[in-house]
Amino acid sequence: MMQFSGKSVYKGIVLGPAAVLGKEEGPVRRSKIEDAQAEIGRVGAAGEQAKEQLQALYDKAVKEVGEASAAIFEVHQMMLEDDDYLDSIHNMIRTEMVNAEYAVAVTGDNFSEMFAAMDDDYMKARAADVKDISNRLIRILEGRGEADLTSMEPAVIVADDLSPSETVQMDKEKILAFVTVHGSTNSHTAILARMMNIPALIGVPLELDKIRTGMIAVVDGFEGTVTFEPDEALLKSAREKMEEEQEKLRLLDDLKGKENVTPGGRKINLYANIGSVSDVGYVLENDAGGIGLFRSEFLYLGRDSFPTEEEQFQAYRQVAQTMAGKKVIIRTLDIGADKQVDYFSLGQEENPAMGYRAIRICLKQPDIFKTQLRALFRATMYGNISIMYPMITSVEEVEKIFKIVKEVREELDAAEIPYHDPEQGIMIETPAAVMISDELAELVDFFSIGTNDLTQYTLAVDRQNEKLDDFYDPHHKAILRMIRMVVDNAHKHGKWAGICGELGADLELTEEFVRMGLDELSVAPSMILKIRKKVREMPLL
Repeated sequence: MMQFSGKSVYKGIVLGPAAVLGKEEGPVRRSKIEDAQAEIGRVGAAGEQAKEQLQALYDKAVKEVGEASAAIFEVHQMMLEDDDYLDSIHNMIRTEMVNAEYAVAVTGDNFSEMFAAMDDDYMKARAADVKDISNRLIRILEGRGEADLTSMEPAVIVADDLSPSETVQMDKEKILAFVTVHGSTNSHTAILARMMNIPALIGVPLELDKIRTGMIAVVDGFEGTVTFEPDEALLKSAREKMEEEQEKLRLLDDLKGKENVTPGGRKINLYANIGSVSDVGYVLENDAGGIGLFRSEFLYLGRDSFPTEEEQFQAYRQVAQTMAGKKVIIRTLDIGADKQVDYFSLGQEENPAMGYRAIRICLKQPDIFKTQLRALFRATMYGNISIMYPMITSVEEVEKIFKIVKEVREELDAAEIPYHDPEQGIMIETPAAVMISDELAELVDFFSIGTNDLTQYTLAVDRQNEKLDDFYDPHHKAILRMIRMVVDNAHKHGKWAGICGELGADLELTEEFVRMGLDELSVAPSMILKIRKKVREMPLL
């Protein structure tokens, strides 16, 4: 039995097999071989296994995101059969008598550099593809493999850390819990765990090479511990705790269909935060009144090229149709900071959280912005869509946004493409936006306060830096005063204001938020019924 402690980012307890997601190893070692034909045979066998993995990924992607987005896995399968690519690997093995892993690694690097140097954009995009298939082959040849969540049973995900682009590709139905060596309480992994109502631990001092996929693990978010290969006493205790938690959830289910109204008649809207079309199921399951934050940037993650207007339109339309008239607030692209995408070519920045990100990219690269806006406006015909713009710091930015919006409307009108006139709001997540919120309220339809970034910018604390977790204080008086100021300025101009940051789910502040007059809280779906219970049991307000 091995037990480790970490920081819990979502309470709960779960029991299940571990799935260890190892980070990429260092440089592939070169070694001399005796039998070239045997090494070539290993490459062939690895290729067949890789094709099976890619076919499984394609089948899964077709169901979840459609054929257009799934096509990349077909491309990868075809590249595994490319004669030039395979001939180069085989030739290197024969002439230099080197191991298959090394030949694949060198060939992958060579082909990737060749594609990257081409002028044609399509061929440039193949550079990332050939690296991906080469890395897949190397993992198989080295026997490392990868925890394939498309075919395995539900599992506890164990990793060094997880990026947003990694988590977005996971089959959420097969994740029981997260356990990571590194990470922040404000990372996307933590946010995803809270959305899914599953326990998660970060900062766990694991040696990943000592944890095997398939080991039984008990993750206790209440105690902040993870135990591998637990003894019978711990297994019995875990099962009893899990049953207690299930009973609490059954009691919360009784609140479905009830209003979010205090005993004194004060009402507040409870909406949900999501990151993909597939997350809508969590929204409906937890009886949210709408979607207060659809993080559209996750349509851009986990792929090697920009999503087309049609791909985005299909995603937005599906969400709007599924929500059947309930409000769906879609935040425009918020790439940058902790959400890096290679094909955006953003480059390295000293301080990405305060750098080239979100609305700044959209205003500097209006073609990207216009593609998304066209998809959003087209989708307004299929439901109650509102559009929200992130990282606003000035009136001038809002005016530039609306100028681009006007151009998009004119393009749609010229093409005789119908659309409705959606609500357009902004996120208040910078101190600058707070201080001029009285002016901004004259321009937009609503405010949604992004407390995660507002806290980091106000307190000068990088929320992704796990060393600073003790200094990241969203209860700071300055933050609460800023929220009150934003609400007051919105109401003064007849506009509504809500919170879509993690602070909205803080049950210690729910009563204070209602007293402030907040009109809406948008939280992880798993928190909807808990907050509804809190609201309905408040003292008379």
